[in-house]
Amino acid sequence: MKKLLILIGMTLALSSCIETKPMLYNWGYKNSSKNASEYETLLYDNYHSQTPESVCALLCQYEYMVTHPGGQRGVIPPGICAEYGYLLLSSGTAETFLNHATKKQKETFGTMSDYGTSFREKGIEMLQKEMELYPESSIFIQPLVKKFSQQ
Repeated sequence: MKKLLILIGMTLALSSCIETKPMLYNWGYKNSSKNASEYETLLYDNYHSQTPESVCALLCQYEYMVTHPGGQRGVIPPGICAEYGYLLLSSGTAETFLNHATKKQKETFGTMSDYGTSFREKGIEMLQKEMELYPESSIFIQPLVKKFSQQ
Protein backbone atom coordinates (compact mmCIF):
# COMPACT_ATOMS: atom_id res chain seq x y z
CA MET A 1 0.00 0.00 0.00
CA LYS A 2 2.86 2.37 0.85
CA LYS A 3 4.47 1.76 -2.57
CA LEU A 4 1.17 2.48 -4.31
CA LEU A 5 0.82 5.82 -2.51
CA ILE A 6 4.40 6.76 -3.40
CA LEU A 7 3.77 5.82 -7.04
CA ILE A 8 0.57 7.91 -7.16
CA GLY A 9 2.33 10.83 -5.48
CA MET A 10 5.24 10.70 -7.95
CA THR A 11 2.84 10.44 -10.89
CA LEU A 12 0.92 13.51 -9.73
CA ALA A 13 4.13 15.44 -9.12
CA LEU A 14 5.53 14.61 -12.55
CA SER A 15 2.25 15.24 -14.37
CA SER A 16 2.21 18.79 -13.02
CA CYS A 17 5.49 19.39 -14.89
CA ILE A 18 3.97 18.65 -18.28
CA GLU A 19 4.27 21.61 -20.61
CA THR A 20 0.94 23.02 -21.75
CA LYS A 21 0.26 23.76 -25.40
CA PRO A 22 0.53 27.39 -26.40
CA MET A 23 -2.69 29.19 -27.23
CA LEU A 24 -3.87 29.09 -30.82
CA TYR A 25 -3.78 32.90 -31.03
CA ASN A 26 -1.97 35.58 -29.06
CA TRP A 27 -4.52 37.74 -27.26
CA GLY A 28 -1.87 39.70 -25.37
CA TYR A 29 -0.23 39.27 -22.02
CA LYS A 30 -2.29 38.04 -19.09
CA ASN A 31 -3.32 40.67 -16.60
CA SER A 32 -2.95 38.59 -13.44
CA SER A 33 -5.15 40.81 -11.29
CA LYS A 34 -8.16 40.31 -13.57
CA ASN A 35 -7.33 36.86 -15.01
CA ALA A 36 -7.81 38.29 -18.49
CA SER A 37 -5.48 39.30 -21.29
CA GLU A 38 -4.40 42.91 -21.65
CA TYR A 39 -6.55 43.10 -24.79
CA GLU A 40 -9.64 41.85 -22.96
CA THR A 41 -9.07 44.28 -20.12
CA LEU A 42 -8.58 47.28 -22.43
CA LEU A 43 -11.56 46.33 -24.58
CA TYR A 44 -13.82 45.96 -21.55
CA ASP A 45 -12.62 49.24 -20.04
CA ASN A 46 -13.16 51.06 -23.35
CA TYR A 47 -16.71 49.77 -23.82
CA HIS A 48 -17.61 50.10 -20.15
CA SER A 49 -16.59 53.75 -19.87
CA GLN A 50 -14.96 55.13 -22.98
CA THR A 51 -12.46 57.89 -22.40
CA PRO A 52 -9.89 59.42 -24.73
CA GLU A 53 -7.20 57.56 -22.79
CA SER A 54 -8.97 54.19 -23.20
CA VAL A 55 -9.30 54.75 -26.96
CA CYS A 56 -5.58 55.55 -27.25
CA ALA A 57 -4.60 52.50 -25.18
CA LEU A 58 -6.86 50.22 -27.21
CA LEU A 59 -5.47 51.53 -30.51
CA CYS A 60 -1.93 50.77 -29.33
CA GLN A 61 -2.97 47.29 -28.19
CA TYR A 62 -4.51 46.56 -31.60
CA GLU A 63 -1.37 47.81 -33.33
CA TYR A 64 0.75 45.54 -31.17
CA MET A 65 -1.46 42.51 -31.83
CA VAL A 66 -1.39 43.13 -35.59
CA THR A 67 2.36 43.65 -35.78
CA HIS A 68 3.27 40.87 -33.32
CA PRO A 69 0.96 37.94 -34.04
CA GLY A 70 1.83 34.98 -31.92
CA GLY A 71 0.23 31.88 -30.62
CA GLN A 72 0.47 28.47 -32.17
CA ARG A 73 -0.67 29.67 -35.61
CA GLY A 74 1.37 32.87 -35.71
CA VAL A 75 -1.64 34.65 -37.23
CA ILE A 76 -3.61 37.67 -36.07
CA PRO A 77 -6.65 36.47 -34.07
CA PRO A 78 -10.02 36.50 -35.83
CA GLY A 79 -11.89 39.79 -35.60
CA ILE A 80 -8.91 41.85 -34.46
CA CYS A 81 -8.23 43.45 -37.85
CA ALA A 82 -11.95 44.22 -38.26
CA GLU A 83 -12.25 45.78 -34.80
CA TYR A 84 -9.03 47.72 -35.27
CA GLY A 85 -10.00 48.94 -38.74
CA TYR A 86 -13.43 50.02 -37.59
CA LEU A 87 -11.99 51.92 -34.62
CA LEU A 88 -9.47 53.66 -36.87
CA LEU A 89 -12.27 54.67 -39.24
CA SER A 90 -14.69 55.77 -36.53
CA SER A 91 -15.52 59.44 -36.39
CA GLY A 92 -13.26 61.37 -34.04
CA THR A 93 -10.70 58.62 -33.41
CA ALA A 94 -7.84 60.38 -35.21
CA GLU A 95 -8.54 63.66 -33.43
CA THR A 96 -8.83 61.91 -30.07
CA PHE A 97 -5.51 60.17 -30.62
CA LEU A 98 -3.80 63.36 -31.77
CA ASN A 99 -4.97 65.31 -28.72
CA HIS A 100 -4.78 62.68 -25.97
CA ALA A 101 -2.16 60.04 -26.84
CA THR A 102 1.05 60.00 -24.86
CA LYS A 103 4.37 60.47 -26.59
CA LYS A 104 5.05 56.74 -26.23
CA GLN A 105 1.66 55.86 -27.74
CA LYS A 106 2.31 58.17 -30.69
CA GLU A 107 5.68 56.47 -31.24
CA THR A 108 3.77 53.19 -31.71
CA PHE A 109 2.51 54.58 -35.02
CA GLY A 110 5.80 56.10 -36.14
CA THR A 111 5.91 59.51 -37.70
CA MET A 112 2.54 60.60 -39.02
CA SER A 113 1.93 64.08 -40.26
CA ASP A 114 -1.83 63.62 -40.71
CA TYR A 115 -3.54 61.15 -38.38
CA GLY A 116 -6.87 61.53 -40.17
CA THR A 117 -5.57 60.36 -43.55
CA SER A 118 -3.19 57.79 -42.08
CA PHE A 119 -5.87 56.25 -39.83
CA ARG A 120 -8.34 56.17 -42.74
CA GLU A 121 -5.88 54.35 -45.01
CA LYS A 122 -4.81 51.94 -42.28
CA GLY A 123 -8.44 51.34 -41.27
CA ILE A 124 -9.41 50.24 -44.79
CA GLU A 125 -6.22 48.17 -44.99
CA MET A 126 -7.13 46.40 -41.73
CA LEU A 127 -10.66 45.62 -42.93
CA GLN A 128 -9.20 44.14 -46.12
CA LYS A 129 -6.66 42.17 -44.07
CA GLU A 130 -9.52 40.67 -42.03
CA MET A 131 -11.17 39.43 -45.23
CA GLU A 132 -7.85 38.06 -46.48
CA LEU A 133 -7.16 36.13 -43.27
CA TYR A 134 -10.76 35.06 -42.65
CA PRO A 135 -12.67 34.98 -45.97
CA GLU A 136 -15.89 34.02 -44.20
CA SER A 137 -15.94 37.55 -42.75
CA SER A 138 -16.28 39.12 -46.21
CA ILE A 139 -20.06 39.20 -46.07
CA PHE A 140 -19.86 41.52 -43.06
CA ILE A 141 -16.70 43.46 -43.88
CA GLN A 142 -17.18 44.19 -47.60
CA PRO A 143 -20.08 46.65 -47.03
CA LEU A 144 -17.91 48.53 -44.50
CA VAL A 145 -15.01 48.73 -46.94
CA LYS A 146 -17.37 50.03 -49.62
CA LYS A 147 -18.90 52.60 -47.25
CA PHE A 148 -15.59 53.94 -45.96
CA SER A 149 -13.94 53.89 -49.40
CA GLN A 150 -16.63 56.22 -50.77
CA GLN A 151 -16.21 58.83 -48.04
